[in-house]
Amino acid sequence: MAPSGKKNGESVTARLLGSGASGILELFTFHPVDTVAKRLMSNTEKIFGGGQAVGQSLGKLNHVVFRDAAAKPTLAKYLSLFPGLGYAAGYKVMQRIYKFGGQPVARDFLETHYGQSFTRMFGDRNGKAMLHATAGSLIGIGEVALLPLDVLKIKRQTNPEAFRGRGLFRIVADEGLALYRGWGWTMVRNAPGSFALFGGSAFVKEYVFGLPDYNGASFVQNFFASIGGAVASLTVSAPMDVIKTRIQARSFDSPESGTAILRRMIQQEGLGALFKGLTPKILVVGPKLVFGFTLAQWFIPTFDRLLKGSSAGRE
Repeated sequence: MAPSGKKNGESVTARLLGSGASGILELFTFHPVDTVAKRLMSNTEKIFGGGQAVGQSLGKLNHVVFRDAAAKPTLAKYLSLFPGLGYAAGYKVMQRIYKFGGQPVARDFLETHYGQSFTRMFGDRNGKAMLHATAGSLIGIGEVALLPLDVLKIKRQTNPEAFRGRGLFRIVADEGLALYRGWGWTMVRNAPGSFALFGGSAFVKEYVFGLPDYNGASFVQNFFASIGGAVASLTVSAPMDVIKTRIQARSFDSPESGTAILRRMIQQEGLGALFKGLTPKILVVGPKLVFGFTLAQWFIPTFDRLLKGSSAGRE
């Protein structure tokens, strides 16, 4: 029996397998890097500059990154970068399946119902890229449903004291809808960020490689397209990402709103705080996104070909 899914596109099974495999590989490769980035973004003290000696600055950096393991041996330090791995596994795999597997579904819907409108408004080539970007943005907004898992993951990485020995179900029972705090900022971050991710990738495939069928991109073409999308996405979403991270890193009982955090950041740290952690994100988190996005874009059509070939062989 043929796999279910869109007749002329990738099957649903291929989209689930491809995006899920991408999420799993990304998790175990980059979770420590993600922990470092989140801890740098949630840090409110100046690490370098201000007349501090280099040794003092490096000591502060060591403490910010490794927390209680700052004075421990190298292996213990490395293992300390895996807090909240269970929450991260649930969130990352589900998020990648939803985002990378869901964007083609939204794209198919837009193409079927509004494809001609995009072509009339933006032209043939621009319309195609805009359709991909818009589908990504819609999926990015809906990603807010997974926010509680992201909140718990970030709290484990940046503020483990907030758990006070409580397990997952106890936290859910105690906190309830409080786990969705910051949902508005998350949507404001995800909409342009996902638009830039999928739009940047489509732009590279369209204008750099001139691909008539984006699914026909080679692994190398997907890699460079993912770089374009990742850099655009991280840059566009950086200010909202810093605010979102600080909202999620605070204690469960903290009443401080996102607006108050933004105001305090600008007053105490300046406008540059809105892009805090952007360079490390592009250098180390960027490759994580490139890694996962490249694999998803390559895995999905590859699994689709394998599944269709297997089905044809049985027939």
